[in-house]
Amino acid sequence: MVGPARRILTISELTQKIKALLETNLYYVWVEGEISNLRSPVSGHIYFTLKDAGAQIRAVVFRNQAKFFKFKPSDGLHVICRGMVSVYQERGEYQLILDYIEPKGLGALQAALQQLKEKLAKEGFFDSDRKRPLPILPKKIGIVTSPTGAAIRDMLKVFGRRFADISILIYPVRVQGIESAREITEGIYELNQMKDIDIIIIARGGGSQEDLWAFNEEIVARAIYKSKVPVVSAVGHEIDWTIADMVADLRAPTPSAAAEMVIRSKEEFIEKLIAINSQLRSMMIHRVDDQRILLHRLERGLIDPSRRLKEIRLRLGDVAGRLDIAVSHYLEMVKKDYLHITERLNILSPLNMLARGYSITRKIPSMVILRNSKDVSVGDDMNVVLAKGEIFCKVTKTI
Repeated sequence: MVGPARRILTISELTQKIKALLETNLYYVWVEGEISNLRSPVSGHIYFTLKDAGAQIRAVVFRNQAKFFKFKPSDGLHVICRGMVSVYQERGEYQLILDYIEPKGLGALQAALQQLKEKLAKEGFFDSDRKRPLPILPKKIGIVTSPTGAAIRDMLKVFGRRFADISILIYPVRVQGIESAREITEGIYELNQMKDIDIIIIARGGGSQEDLWAFNEEIVARAIYKSKVPVVSAVGHEIDWTIADMVADLRAPTPSAAAEMVIRSKEEFIEKLIAINSQLRSMMIHRVDDQRILLHRLERGLIDPSRRLKEIRLRLGDVAGRLDIAVSHYLEMVKKDYLHITERLNILSPLNMLARGYSITRKIPSMVILRNSKDVSVGDDMNVVLAKGEIFCKVTKTI
């Protein structure tokens, strides 16, 4: 008996049949497992292994799907995934092509929010020492919000009631949806380019976490952080907290509350001015009283100028008298010293010696005074100085 003809398949044909079976019968499946060996190359695709205690399977998320994920997958995270079972023919391996991932026990939005909070906290976005005070009376306020929402209507009512003269500039944006975060970011940057904006308010009414998600986006947080102008976040209701609230210089529980916190009422300013005026008046009165007391003390300490001059004249007269006595005494002492020196000079003077009979003999022509007879010879001319007159003579003999 002849058996059936054999149908021999190539490896590629077999793999294609397996691929067709899997993709037909397991088109979309939900699976859960733990992420391991995660890789995210520059292409933007995400590759990892899903495993449990008894098995594992390769998984891939292509870039066009990964960009919509609200959180970043990481090794060790237990997740629930949705995808299609397929075969990677080049290696003969089956794999999951995923289009949705959700952390098990934790919503994707919540996981993304927590991851971003931790990241921004490390960079100092929430530090209290970087929060800036709001100006007391801003001249112009920029508001980033939907121009048709209830939030802007509520704020304008409050502004009109409290201080109608304030200038308001509205930058219209979408406050939910895919493009909303980008528009809010652009609004913050654009208002920062205007030199006359004193405060920026970003606002929207209440909603679900998904509705408010634009205010949890990283680009919005960074725009608020980099703002040169103080930013007030007024997003949702009092119980709603977003990352924008945490980064902003001031968080308002509602848009209406933001308007009240930013602008004081005219009545409050008037009361404050009255109080300041009263304080200034009181300070001026105390100051004048202090100066009056000081002036009185100075007046009591002043002396009559004529009396003062009389005292000075008496002191000058006394000083002049004592100066005359001192000068006379000094001159008398100088005179005595002069006479004494003169007497001593007269005693030592050669003229006094001549008066007592001595003479001075000098040899001509050198006029050298002679002290020894041996210094002359017979015939030398001599000059003899006496107390009165001189004698010129010639040596006739020496002894």
